[in-house]
Amino acid sequence: MTQPQFPIRFTERAIARIKQILAKQGKSDAYLRVGVRSGGCSGFEHVMLPTDALRPGDLVAEFDGVRVVIDPKSAQILEGTTIDYTGQLLGGGFQFDIPKAKRKCGCGTSFSV
Repeated sequence: MTQPQFPIRFTERAIARIKQILAKQGKSDAYLRVGVRSGGCSGFEHVMLPTDALRPGDLVAEFDGVRVVIDPKSAQILEGTTIDYTGQLLGGGFQFDIPKAKRKCGCGTSFSV
């Protein structure tokens, strides 16, 4: 079900961790919504959260059993993004490599385009 035109990609580590988190929350059948919202010290923050609801215009793809949705505005901003996961003690967690980001904040949670 993965579509070649889907704007974001995930590493195997990221998908494995997402599966663990969704299973722990009892939401293995939920969609994972990836997007951006206004906020942070640089303008935008990236978000990932489980959802049961699709919105009109959402793009949907499946990555190794994880169903991912993204709204059209977020898709434009995150186009070409790769999401990775690192379990490192410092700076660990989900890492968004956003090619369109012109500036990132020091903590890595917000960016500007």
